[in-house]
Amino acid sequence: MVQQRVGFKDMSSNKMQSGFTLIELIAVIVILGILAATAVPRFVNLQDEAAQAAVNGVAGSLESASALNHAVAVAVAAGLTTNASDPFYNIANCSEAGILLQNGSLPTGYTVAALAVAVGATVECTLSGPAPNPKTAPFVVIGTTGGTDP
Repeated sequence: MVQQRVGFKDMSSNKMQSGFTLIELIAVIVILGILAATAVPRFVNLQDEAAQAAVNGVAGSLESASALNHAVAVAVAAGLTTNASDPFYNIANCSEAGILLQNGSLPTGYTVAALAVAVGATVECTLSGPAPNPKTAPFVVIGTTGGTDP
């Protein structure tokens, strides 16, 4: 059984022409438009989620650094090491937590709300990300004394 091709016959050369009709092309464009309209909002939301993830990452780093700083302070107080060989920082306010990070300060645009921290006490602090749409994240700081002033 031989199948015949459906198409338009070119009268000048007796060749068959095939292609898409205008209706088919419009249908494809409409479908692509609907797909694009549903996909674009998802990509826009990723920016907000990425900004929140960045703030959460810095807050996690601050909380870990505070726990390590407190552990060294406890070790120095117990006589297991000295502040000269294992220095730690005095933390009496949430806003001083940035000194605990590797470069000694918060990343550009980040801020920590000021809140007093007693020695050995844990306080939940708030980190704010950079503008124009700052995200926030909580983190815990443990107060220390007897170390190096920030």
